[in-house]
Amino acid sequence: MSYSVGQVAGFAGVTVRTLHHYDDIGLLVPSERSPAGHRRYSDADLDRLQQILFYRELGFPLDEVAALLDDPDADPRAHLRRQHELLTARIEKLRKMAAAVEQAMEARTMGLNLTPEEKFEVFGDNDPEQYDEEVRERWGGTEEYAESQRRTASYTKEDWKRIQAEAADWGERYVALMAAGEPPTGEAAMALAEEHRQHICASFYECSYELHRCLGEMYVSDERFTAFYDAMRPGLAEHLRDAIVANADRHSAG
Repeated sequence: MSYSVGQVAGFAGVTVRTLHHYDDIGLLVPSERSPAGHRRYSDADLDRLQQILFYRELGFPLDEVAALLDDPDADPRAHLRRQHELLTARIEKLRKMAAAVEQAMEARTMGLNLTPEEKFEVFGDNDPEQYDEEVRERWGGTEEYAESQRRTASYTKEDWKRIQAEAADWGERYVALMAAGEPPTGEAAMALAEEHRQHICASFYECSYELHRCLGEMYVSDERFTAFYDAMRPGLAEHLRDAIVANADRHSAG
């Protein structure tokens, strides 16, 4: 049984021109020719084409595909195992990409699940959504942003009050630490810096030490954050930034 170039193109979902090119470069030379000189492909040719298209789908250049298929020591079972490994890796990559797209979609549609009255009760005049557009522009494409959006969308008024209370308690203890003259590189300050990071992890998103460093720098470079922390005690933003850096350093060293 043999097949014309048009039939094979239809079977495989490729163009006749592609098959001609594969023939010209010796990658897929049809086993037969008709009396009129037309290409005729055997079942073995179709098997080889299937292999070629698989490796092409995975991004292999044609010369590497030829080397793989023409290796005299190649074992057909080894090819199948390799294909399975590559497919498994491809599926996992696509799964992660799909999850990222889903997260981005969710992040665009989710918001605080609170009424205006509840938002005022929890946050007062500090509307947490006032900087939404800026936040989306700066971090909208990150996993951390998507994770934060997913979590906060389900938070109730009681959840927000608890988070606010935890933050206020932390702030009071940090102010007391500074009043006691504790240096930012001291054990007590680093412990509160770690607690600050853990609070972000527990409430919003997984905050790595490297990301925590970035946040610390933002607390002193963005006057809005500086004003927020320095309102607790003058110099707190810079003190906290230094404590965050010291805490991250000791963990990276460990």
